[in-house]
Amino acid sequence: MSAAPDPSDWIDDGVIPPRRLPGEMEAALAYIADALGHVVYTRWTLAAIRRRHPSLADAKTAHPAVMRLLLDHPAAIEYWDRGRVRTVAGDDAPTPQVVLQRVLHTHRRRFRHASDAVVPVSTGEPEREPAAPPTLSRPLVAWLARAGRFAAVTSATNTLGVGDDAQAVALFLRDRASRSPHTLRAYRAELRRLVAWCDTRQLGPLSDLTRHDLLAYRQALRQPAQDAPADAHRKVSEATQSRALAVIASLFRYWTETGFLTANPAAGLVRGGRSRAGFVPQRMLPPALLAACDAWVAETSPGEDALVAARRRAIWTLYRYAGVRLVELVWSDDAHLPKLDVDPIGTHEQWTLHVLGKGRKPRAIPLPAVCVPVLRTYRQLRGLPPQPPPFEQAALIHGLKGGSLKGSGLYDEVKAIFVAAADRLAKTDHAGAARLRQASPHWLRHGYARALVVDHQVPLPAAQALLGHASVQTTAAYAKTDLSQLRTFVDATFAAPAGPGGPSRSGS
Repeated sequence: MSAAPDPSDWIDDGVIPPRRLPGEMEAALAYIADALGHVVYTRWTLAAIRRRHPSLADAKTAHPAVMRLLLDHPAAIEYWDRGRVRTVAGDDAPTPQVVLQRVLHTHRRRFRHASDAVVPVSTGEPEREPAAPPTLSRPLVAWLARAGRFAAVTSATNTLGVGDDAQAVALFLRDRASRSPHTLRAYRAELRRLVAWCDTRQLGPLSDLTRHDLLAYRQALRQPAQDAPADAHRKVSEATQSRALAVIASLFRYWTETGFLTANPAAGLVRGGRSRAGFVPQRMLPPALLAACDAWVAETSPGEDALVAARRRAIWTLYRYAGVRLVELVWSDDAHLPKLDVDPIGTHEQWTLHVLGKGRKPRAIPLPAVCVPVLRTYRQLRGLPPQPPPFEQAALIHGLKGGSLKGSGLYDEVKAIFVAAADRLAKTDHAGAARLRQASPHWLRHGYARALVVDHQVPLPAAQALLGHASVQTTAAYAKTDLSQLRTFVDATFAAPAGPGGPSRSGS
């Protein structure tokens, strides 16, 4: 990007149809501020304050930092920098061109330079190129670059609009696995395993496989052939078998739903009920250890930046009380999630967290009141309104170097809390400290689920909706973690009646 970009050279792909930014700098900054839902660059003077607010007292309430600066300076500038609003004297602020350049770079998935857009000859309107799919290795792409007899390449129902398996696999990985590097790595590994098996049997491409072929693959996972090459197929554990079949079933289901395949040969390949029935979550923290983490998070370290501490508390609060997966707090430019909204009910405010779950399914999670002051403080220190306005598009958790905090950064923040709390407990509770050091953010999700299902006996369909589980059997598995509750139910059901005759006995 140039040092002084011409705003009209940039295209907003976040609206339909895409449109160019206004040519005037002030109008372009106002357009971007309206599109993103937060301050971008605003120059304040006393005259501008009087035009905007009915009194100076109202202005001081709305813009305290600006009013303090205007006591000693002719102008004050509010501008967006690295996920927060900064307020400085007019002479100390960067130029509007520099701020515009930084914001366009931060939101480069939405705002693109005209030279990067594809302009069809017929209309002259810019179109956004499709997002680059996750990369595949060259040998895998070469093997997949074919279309089998069941691929509806030229059919109008092929909504993927691709002509071979390589492109269809890439889009599958982008849509179903790209948000988590761990999921993406696992999906690629299982695709390579299936391709290696097909290659040794001279089968393929994948869109040519029949149901008989996939059932044979399932059998091969369970009982590898004696003459199979070691690098093509090895005996795998039951968990790996389940994962391998789940990935393949997901791929063929995706291809069928998008019209790339005429039929789904993997239907019924996975007996999901049995695998889910055996799921018993074990990795969660007892209340005492969670309380130790809460206490450490609530404290303020001497000399620590207030915004850094507030961000850590916000991250901990959302994982602790919303039960989200790690990647569900990672900002998505195309979906503009996760985000917060507030529904005022009388004198109370009901806060809701909206996230993008597995399969890119949006989910709304009501937040308890304990989250509200933490999130308000964090937003205020960022320079955002305490209460999120409608259509705000600022990243929920900002990165200290700009943009949003990614999955690895979120993981590190929560992990640091576990380690710090463990260090404090090391002398008095060695076992508890060791367990805290083993913990990961997903343990908080397990704890949230257990609190719903076991501690408060939330109906399973409601708990399933809050957790975003595809199957209610997964949600029900948390009831297995506490036998004492089942014992209470049994005792209450078959309680002995009071009386001199002692406990009654039912008929044989």
